[in-house]
Amino acid sequence: MKSSVLLTAPVNPTLKNMTIPMMFGLVMLMSFNLVDTFYVSLLGTESLAAFSFTFPVTFTLISLAIGLGIGVSAVVAKTLGQKNKELAKQHASVALIISAVSIYTIAMFGLISLNHIFGAMGSTPEHIVVIKQYMTPWLFGCLFIIMPMIGNSVMRASGDTKTPAKVMGLGALLNAILDPIFIFGFGPIEAMGIAGAAIASIIASAVSCILVFYRLTATYNLLGWGYQFSQIVDSSKQILTIALPAAASNMMTPISSSIVISMVAVYGSEAVAAFGVGSRIESFAVIVILALSMSLPPFISQNFGAGQFDRVKQAYFSSVKFVIAWQLAIYLVLIAISSWLGGLFADDPKVADIIITYLMIVPVAHGLAGITILTNSSLNALHKPMISVGLNITRLFVLLLPLAYIGSMLGDINGLLVGVAVAACLSGAIAFFVMVQQLNKFPSQNQSDDKISATEETA
Repeated sequence: MKSSVLLTAPVNPTLKNMTIPMMFGLVMLMSFNLVDTFYVSLLGTESLAAFSFTFPVTFTLISLAIGLGIGVSAVVAKTLGQKNKELAKQHASVALIISAVSIYTIAMFGLISLNHIFGAMGSTPEHIVVIKQYMTPWLFGCLFIIMPMIGNSVMRASGDTKTPAKVMGLGALLNAILDPIFIFGFGPIEAMGIAGAAIASIIASAVSCILVFYRLTATYNLLGWGYQFSQIVDSSKQILTIALPAAASNMMTPISSSIVISMVAVYGSEAVAAFGVGSRIESFAVIVILALSMSLPPFISQNFGAGQFDRVKQAYFSSVKFVIAWQLAIYLVLIAISSWLGGLFADDPKVADIIITYLMIVPVAHGLAGITILTNSSLNALHKPMISVGLNITRLFVLLLPLAYIGSMLGDINGLLVGVAVAACLSGAIAFFVMVQQLNKFPSQNQSDDKISATEETA
C-alpha cells in the first residue's frame, strides 16, 4: 500500500485493508507461543511451570523492540506524510543500528543475571535449572527474533502491512515444524527438551530476518549507509524521543507480569502453569486489537504529519467502537470452549480448572483493555509518548498490581484474576477519557482550511 493512500482513501476501509493482513500475520506469530506452550506441556507440569516463568523476561526484550519499533514507525510515517523519503530512509537505517546495540546489551546482562531474576520471581532452584536451558540459547539468538520486528515497523510506516504479515506467518510455520523436531528429537537430531523450543524459534526467526532486510533494501530502498555523525545524532534524537518512553512503557508490562507471577507462585506450580497458559491464550484472543494497534499508528502519524486531523479522529473512534463489539463476541466464544482449552493444554485436572477459571474471568475486560492498547499506540503516533507512559504507570502500578493483590487476599487465585479484570476495565475508561481530551485540542478540518485561506489572503 502506497503511503499516499493513507492520506486520501476512505478511513475505515483503509484501516480494514491494513489490519486484516496484520491480523493473519499475528495469528501465525502468536502461534509461536501457543505451539511452544503445547509441546512444552507434553514434557510435564514442572517443565510447563518453568516455561511460564520465562514469559515476562522474554517479553521484556520483545517490549523493548516494540517500543523502538513504535519510535521508528512514528518518525518514519510522519516524515513520509511530509513527503521526505530520503530523511525517512535515514531514520530507518539509524533505528536498526540503535535497536541491535541496545537489545543485545540488555540480553547479555540478563544472561549473567538469570539466577537473580528468576529467584526474585519466586521460581525454585529446580525450575531455574530448566529455565536456563531455554533462556540461554534464546538470549544468545534474540537478535534474530527481535530485529524483524523493527524492520516490519518500517514497512508498516510506509503503509505496507501485507509483507510483515507474510513474514510473521512464514516464521510461525517454520517454528511449528521445527519445534517437535528439536524438543523431542528426529533422526540425527537428539531430543533437547525445553531448549529445543528456543532453538526452533531462533532458526525460524533468522529466516524472517533475512527476508525483512532484503525487502527493506531491494523493494523499498529504506536502508542506507554512510550518514554523517550529525545526521545519526539527529535521527537518534527524534527516534529515541518517542522510542525510549514507548519502550519503558511497554517494558512495564512484563515487569508487572513478573510481580503478578510471583503472587501466583504462592499457589503452587499448577497455578503458575495454568496462568502461563491462560496468558498465552489471552494474547491470541486479543489478536485483532494487536493488529489494529499496529496498523492504526502509521495511519495516524501520516495524517498527523499532513495536518489532516479529522481523519485522525475518525480512525481512533471507529477503532474503539469496533474493538468493543469484537471482543464481546470473542469472550462469548472463549466461554463456550474454555473447558476444551483447559483439557488441551493440561493433563492435570487442577491446572485445567485454573485455566478454565482464567478464561471465564479475565477476557471479560478485553474490550476496555483494547481501548488502552489503541490509545497508547495512538498517543505514540501523535508524538505524545509521555502521556502514554503515564497511562501505563496508572494501569499497571496504580490499578493492576494493587487490585490483583487485594483480590488474592480476599479470594485466593480467583480473587487475583478478578482484580486483574477490574484493573483492565478501569484503565480502559481512563485511557479513553485522556485520548478524547487530546483529540479535542486538534482543530476540525474546516478550521484548518480557514487558517490556510486566511494565510493565503494575507500573503
